[in-house]
Amino acid sequence: MSSDRRESRHLLYMDLFISILAVLAGIIGIAGSILPALPGTPVSWVGLLILYIWGNGTNADGDPMAMKVLVIWAIVVAVVSVIDYIVPMYFTKITGGSKFAERGAMAGLIIGIIFTPVGMILGSFLGAFLSEMYWGKKTAGPALKAAVGSFLGFLFGTGIKTIVAVCIFWQIIVYLS
Repeated sequence: MSSDRRESRHLLYMDLFISILAVLAGIIGIAGSILPALPGTPVSWVGLLILYIWGNGTNADGDPMAMKVLVIWAIVVAVVSVIDYIVPMYFTKITGGSKFAERGAMAGLIIGIIFTPVGMILGSFLGAFLSEMYWGKKTAGPALKAAVGSFLGFLFGTGIKTIVAVCIFWQIIVYLS
């Protein structure tokens, strides 16, 4: 076998490896948008970065991925990451909750991972409710209101992260097509 053919085959395998790596980053990013242990949207963005650096990414017209695409997605990921931390606290505060509800929601979410996805949702809600009642010394009514706020904040933040991660994954697929 000639060295040109061997080199060509090695480049083909490397292109395939890079493509698989980018797709896996997109999939892990989507999962990480829902699971609190994984960084969601940043991992998705790394999939785009891999394509950009390796030069695999071309759109349907055959044009390579522009740096502008990478920068815009980086800004979106940064904004969504900040929003994900602010929104649950904001929703909890506007419904009368304290830091106890926020912490309880996070603890319940982590414990609820065992029973994904229902356990995560119920765990977040129950964690906020019980924490607000026990440590926040609130009655059931205000604790329930705070738990609903914490839960809505969690859903909103998770929803935005998931939408962005799916959009980035779609972008990865477009550039690989």
